[in-house]
Amino acid sequence: MAAVRALLAPRLVAAASPFAPAPGLRPLLLTGPAPASRAAFHGSAPRPGPRVALVLSGCGVYDGTELHEASAALVHLSRGGAEVQIFAPNIPQMHVIDHTKGQPSESETRNVLAESARIARGKITDLAQLSAANHDAAIFPGGFGAAKNLLCCIAPVLAAKVLPGVEVTVGHEQEEGGKWPYAGTAEAIKAMGAKHCVKGVTEAHVDQKNKLVTTPAFMCETALHHIHDGIGAMVKKVLELARK
Repeated sequence: MAAVRALLAPRLVAAASPFAPAPGLRPLLLTGPAPASRAAFHGSAPRPGPRVALVLSGCGVYDGTELHEASAALVHLSRGGAEVQIFAPNIPQMHVIDHTKGQPSESETRNVLAESARIARGKITDLAQLSAANHDAAIFPGGFGAAKNLLCCIAPVLAAKVLPGVEVTVGHEQEEGGKWPYAGTAEAIKAMGAKHCVKGVTEAHVDQKNKLVTTPAFMCETALHHIHDGIGAMVKKVLELARK
């Protein structure tokens, strides 16, 4: 799973705190504050949250977006106070997979935007309308749809494809008895000239130079809450960068 600054928008750099400071609470005063203090207190307002584009690639792990990754990202973005707008390309899917069998359904055709709208609860925009000027960061949940409907491979590899020398993680580089079944992806990343950084499933890697954050997510065979925690770590780092 990958998150990048909004199409490399130059305003996005690292910040020290993961969340914007909440307005402070004042103790109850029997006499009330002085007029000037009262005006200052009521005049303060929380900073607007970072504007994040979530880019989907369909609905379903084998032919679209991995639902749990998208949902976890939305939960952590909501908790972090981000303003989220969801996008997907208005194109036909590469193919449709019957998820009960893991096989293509030859007679079906589906639209990526229409399928992604299921995850977005209908609140979705054509990816062609995404503008870097309107967002502080973009997040790409994984799933095979990122390979089939967006570009060449799973989400972190998208960054390796378009950003020379970028640092990303897809977890470990050895299968370790099946715990990391897609470990070979690390070699594909290196072959593109990018640097692969070994990380655990609950961790995220930050490429400070390119303002890119990645996490292994379902590259690892593990309990769902570990995936959720890793995505939370990624979102936290993204919001730190976006709030600077």
